[in-house]
Amino acid sequence: MNFLERLGMPLLHKIDPETSHGLAIKALQMGAAAAPGLITSPRLRTTLAGIDLPNPVGLAAGFDKNATALLGLSRAGFGFFEVGAATPRPQPGNPKPRLFRLTEDKAAINRFGFNNDGMTAIAQRLAQRPRDAVIGLNLGANKDSDDRASDFVKVIVECGAHIDFATVNVSSPNTEKLRDLQGKDALSALLSGVIEARNGLERKIPVFLKIAPDLTDTEIAEIAEVALESGLDAIIATNTTLSRDGLMSEHKGEMGGLSGAPLFGKSTRVLARLSQLTDGKIPLVGVGGISNAEQAYAKICAGASAVQLYTALVYGGLSMVEDIVRGLDTLLQADGHANVADAIGSKREDWL
Repeated sequence: MNFLERLGMPLLHKIDPETSHGLAIKALQMGAAAAPGLITSPRLRTTLAGIDLPNPVGLAAGFDKNATALLGLSRAGFGFFEVGAATPRPQPGNPKPRLFRLTEDKAAINRFGFNNDGMTAIAQRLAQRPRDAVIGLNLGANKDSDDRASDFVKVIVECGAHIDFATVNVSSPNTEKLRDLQGKDALSALLSGVIEARNGLERKIPVFLKIAPDLTDTEIAEIAEVALESGLDAIIATNTTLSRDGLMSEHKGEMGGLSGAPLFGKSTRVLARLSQLTDGKIPLVGVGGISNAEQAYAKICAGASAVQLYTALVYGGLSMVEDIVRGLDTLLQADGHANVADAIGSKREDWL
């Protein structure tokens, strides 16, 4: 945490979390946030689904829902970042309050409900994106949609020309029955439609799938099977959880998805199981509970080709990105890895 963050964090934590988040976006827009620029090395450079990354540490979707801080994020040290989720039509999301800090648990609960400006506005901002960044878009469905599968297709068609990858998000717990699309038949049909639409784009961007951590072994196996059969380019494991095991905060009973430190073990076990089932045939992105270089490295050793974080920034500030990336480089070197790709899945059995 840098000097400005040490001064500002306690003040931000005294105000409403969603207002605080808005101020963080403003800081990025104004160039007042941590901006170390490109951080890379021969050990850190890697590829994800054919995309060249300067380092494997990314920002998860949900931080910049409306793609309004692209330049600031491109200078924050991430190897890649994901914006959205975007839905075909703008929607306000769920009533406030809908974001809660669980300070004692280093966690957060949100029930935003895909609040966003809609795909047309987001596409216009992405069209003006910095060209030296790797930017993905999380695809969502409108809450009142009669055909949610078609919503994902609409968003990738509208925005596909301006992004480097698209993520099908069927794992948010805050849109009723959305997680039902993770079932084998529904997921297969959904991905078929999205991939067909992607194949019609002038530039065939990779399609990722983001899954929930609250899945049985049978459900994980079915997702792995569908992913391999459908030609999916990567799986992001995982989204937020509905579990509240072991929480201490007064907000632990709030409805919504839990993210942050308590999710680390659960999400990493799902990641390792997917790694075992897919056997290196499809790259995985590890998300959930990362707040330091050691945890980022653990996800990679469990089977991730790259990682994403978000909630930890609430407690550690944006400057922690540089610490994690440089720390990861040091850990790779200490274990004798010439490149991050050499470490993928090297300690997977520890999580099975």
